[in-house]
Amino acid sequence: EGRRVAILAFGLLRTVITAWNLSVKTAAPDRLITRSKISITFTLPLAQKGRIERLPGVAGVTHCSWFGGIYKDPKNFFAQIAVEGAETFRFSPEFLVEPAVLSTFAAERNAAIVGTTLAERFGWKVGDAIRLQGTIYPGDWDFVIRGIYRGRDPGTDTGQFFFNWNTIAQRMAQEAPGRTGQVGWWVIKIDDPARAASISKAVDAEFDNSADETLTETEAAFAQSFVAMAGTIMTSLQVMSVLLIGVILLVAGNTMAMTARERTAEYAVLKTLGFGGGRILGLVAGESLLIAGLGGALGLALLFPTVSAVAAV
Repeated sequence: EGRRVAILAFGLLRTVITAWNLSVKTAAPDRLITRSKISITFTLPLAQKGRIERLPGVAGVTHCSWFGGIYKDPKNFFAQIAVEGAETFRFSPEFLVEPAVLSTFAAERNAAIVGTTLAERFGWKVGDAIRLQGTIYPGDWDFVIRGIYRGRDPGTDTGQFFFNWNTIAQRMAQEAPGRTGQVGWWVIKIDDPARAASISKAVDAEFDNSADETLTETEAAFAQSFVAMAGTIMTSLQVMSVLLIGVILLVAGNTMAMTARERTAEYAVLKTLGFGGGRILGLVAGESLLIAGLGGALGLALLFPTVSAVAAV
């Protein structure tokens, strides 16, 4: 029982660590992220877009904004991102969306596109009406799912909720005029990944000594900064996974020793019948390895449904 639990816990911890770092590994090398130099929680003016587009090496610019709404219950957390429009998905070819869906998304103000994982989690389908309770942007916000995107690669995040930024812009113009024309961060497409560092410096230099200074970095570095926020947790999980290996070895060794001590009478009979010491040692070791292997196999078999259940939460 202990071996099964230990193997299951080890596999679950390693899966969590791998999944947490997956966004860094799957980041596109030809995309930069520009955010406020102070913090990502500070917005940037929409007027910056034209100045960024004119910089050498920049192939295109779009923007995203974190929405942070609540779906029915605060426990139902998932990423909700307001994007500039259909062109945002053209910047992200890892999100597979039908062209007809993008046309509808561009035409309807309250249209939303969600990932397959998120749709399966809540049982959503195309045409469903979704209401989010705003936190950063107060009030009730109603959307209609017009498309479900798939991931091009195994590591693509399909648990996100995208909608048109104009929905926020139009409502803020009426309810909070001081918050109009503000976006969360810029996504910059560059023509040469090898020039990422120099283009990043050029973007930040463009807004030096302004009221809205920026920090530009590669998409991988941007994702890594989020991982770093939970650095202590990740380190703890790494240590725990190593300790679990030690526990597995100690449990297996202790079990083998106890079995040997409790069956000395049987070994004596075998010796009397002519079994040599090496053969008896082989029988003891083989039995122990077989039991340990079966326990480990059962733990691995239980790991897959357990990981699936955790992923669905």
